[in-house]
Amino acid sequence: MTTRQLMDSTRITEHWITVPLDWSVPDGEQIQVFAREFVGSGALSKGRLHVDALPYLLFLQGGPGGKGTRPAKLGGWMAELVQDFRIVMLDQRGTGRSNRLDRHSLHDRGAPGEQAEYLKQFRADSIVRDAEALRDQLGIRSWTVFGQSFGGFCALTYLSFSPDHLDRVLITGGLAPLTGHPDRVYRQTYRRMAARNAEYFERFPEDRQQLDAVFDHLRNHEVHLLDGSPLTTPRLQMLGIVLGANTKADSLHYLLEEAFAGETLSDTFLAEVGQRISFAGNPMYAVMHESIYGLPGEAPTNWSAERVLAEFPEFTEQAVSPLLTGEMIFRSHVQLDPVLAPLAGTADALAAAEDWGPLYDLDQLARNEVPTAACVYTDDVFVDRTLSLETAGQVANLSVYETQDFHHDGIHDDGTAILRELLRRTE
Repeated sequence: MTTRQLMDSTRITEHWITVPLDWSVPDGEQIQVFAREFVGSGALSKGRLHVDALPYLLFLQGGPGGKGTRPAKLGGWMAELVQDFRIVMLDQRGTGRSNRLDRHSLHDRGAPGEQAEYLKQFRADSIVRDAEALRDQLGIRSWTVFGQSFGGFCALTYLSFSPDHLDRVLITGGLAPLTGHPDRVYRQTYRRMAARNAEYFERFPEDRQQLDAVFDHLRNHEVHLLDGSPLTTPRLQMLGIVLGANTKADSLHYLLEEAFAGETLSDTFLAEVGQRISFAGNPMYAVMHESIYGLPGEAPTNWSAERVLAEFPEFTEQAVSPLLTGEMIFRSHVQLDPVLAPLAGTADALAAAEDWGPLYDLDQLARNEVPTAACVYTDDVFVDRTLSLETAGQVANLSVYETQDFHHDGIHDDGTAILRELLRRTE
């Protein structure tokens, strides 16, 4: 166990646990999972007894495939909550310093079908079991769990299967649908993205013209990013991921300003587009994204976002002015990304999978006694409001705080106010 200090004198302690790859086979293959614990300088100044008395808060980040935050010093919601909690930041299995999932590690797992079976061990149910093992190793009876986005999905799984070890649960932008096929998720999110596109282009009408010019250029020229991979219309549309945020959306405007150098696309533009749409840093996000919605008894996900696209022609590459997409992963996104291409067969195998294990216990959630509060963003283009409120109605003792002031990443814009409200509702 290693202990260090950040620039602001926050103490960080590194924790490692060894857990089964497959929790149903506890004596089988083992993997390593990593977490960091943060204790603020203010708490440290009050002495060891004060620190030892601080309750723990486990943060479950978004994803799938997102690693824990790596701050140089604490700010925003972490700086606020560290006054009252010891924050534990988990590198969910397959991410960060935990046993990493990527094209290299998966290569040794065999054929695509075998790789897909391996990936099934990296969903929310396993993440929750890992968290329980970490809690047990820390020697604490219970803790608060805070889940952002996919982390909120995991928090609902935690409430389903290990509620006795939860003091309270806080969820931001992460009330997952508890039933149904992901097709209904994408029907809602395409509608939300269409509205968000309209809002953005009303603010920056010149960007619509500039983006159309780029699309026209792609239709008439073979364009490659600086990594050598082709830049296609569907890949360029992936830039819409920033529309799910508040202030990050403006970065798209600045990017489009420098799209052209004369009559060709500038290297500056191609370099930044390549960075934004690459999955090199998080291959799990693309390969496993639809699997987070896989539920027992439902049909295979079968590239849901790509299939539902046909119902929204304004998002197709054949549209005169294609709209930008959000959290929609298509086959071509995997096939054309140099980092993901070796996993294309594996992604196909996951899309065809039918035997998903349970992620939620509807009966347990209906009688939930753990104080739970969730922030729902009215215009969230990733986790739809309508489906979120449907879920909220299925979880007892859950208080909804809805706001239209933020988008999906609200905790990064004003996390202090949001989390204080959620804490107040769970007192």
